[in-house]
Amino acid sequence: MEQSLYLMLDSKGTPIARGRVQGNTSGPFWQIQVEDGKIDEILEHKKLKLLSIMDTSPSYEGIIVRSRNDMIQLEITKLQADTGDMRKNLRVEVHFKSVIYPITGSWKGRRTIESNDLSCGGVAFFTDHSLQVGEQLEIVVPVTSQPLVVRCQVLRMRPTERAAIPLMYAAKFVDLCNDEETLLRESVFNLQLRGRPKTS
Repeated sequence: MEQSLYLMLDSKGTPIARGRVQGNTSGPFWQIQVEDGKIDEILEHKKLKLLSIMDTSPSYEGIIVRSRNDMIQLEITKLQADTGDMRKNLRVEVHFKSVIYPITGSWKGRRTIESNDLSCGGVAFFTDHSLQVGEQLEIVVPVTSQPLVVRCQVLRMRPTERAAIPLMYAAKFVDLCNDEETLLRESVFNLQLRGRPKTS
């Protein structure tokens, strides 16, 4: 079941692995099979946060009790109250070239962009075209398992030191359906783990 899949974060909120809960979750002790990550790295931490891939599922915090092979046992200590914010704010630096289309803007056609970062709640991107704060547009997100065309609203222009592409904008996603949210979340989770620094 998809809702048993969690991103495992350290106490600072840095993703370190992905795991799937095995068996009963009604008690305080959970068995988790690590699917993406190294057990040795996980065991360097005493506490872990479990961030569910599903928007409807709560997230938890737990203490590592024991481990064996690719399985760890956690004693679940508390429910994370800021689950929705944690998921939306989980941001990964990722660079892809794509296009945007106007919805409410006064311009027509399409414009090319290059992403700077992506979260479950929005995207920041570079463009050499001027956009208005508050305008809505459609953006093609090619890094999900199926490319998505989603609506977003420009929140602000962010300063940039890149002379070639001088303008960077932050935008939030709006009117996402459940399938789009899930695809974005899976992509951000996967990119977070793929992009984290490797320990020697």
